[in-house]
Amino acid sequence: MYVNREDVARLASHLAITQAEFKRSYLCGVAPLLRFRKPRNKQCPFLNSSGCSVHSVKPLQCSSFPYWPELLASAGERREAAQFCPGMNRGPLINIESASRVAAELQRAFPQLYNEEQNGRVSRKRESKSAKLVNITGR
Repeated sequence: MYVNREDVARLASHLAITQAEFKRSYLCGVAPLLRFRKPRNKQCPFLNSSGCSVHSVKPLQCSSFPYWPELLASAGERREAAQFCPGMNRGPLINIESASRVAAELQRAFPQLYNEEQNGRVSRKRESKSAKLVNITGR
């Protein structure tokens, strides 16, 4: 999971540690593409048997799932993600415009993750399916 500056500040505050300590303990990579260190046998340092231990302050990339641009742009990507995400394809249908707003927020926060081709494909998808619903749950 990638984190932005706001995520780091919020998580460090929640854990009652400095931002520098949070970065040293939990992150790798080079700004602006900082991401969680992946612990051995876990997907996330904050995921435990009870769920997400930082749920109330979770990073934007976590809170925006499954409305990631690459998932909205591809039914195949959505099907693949649904194989490991127990919440997808359950619950109320979500208007594609609402999901696209969340995806756009993620694109603004992490422009270096989304190249022009992906941005264009997501935009075309949004224009052509503006009144349709996607079968993925709310966040």
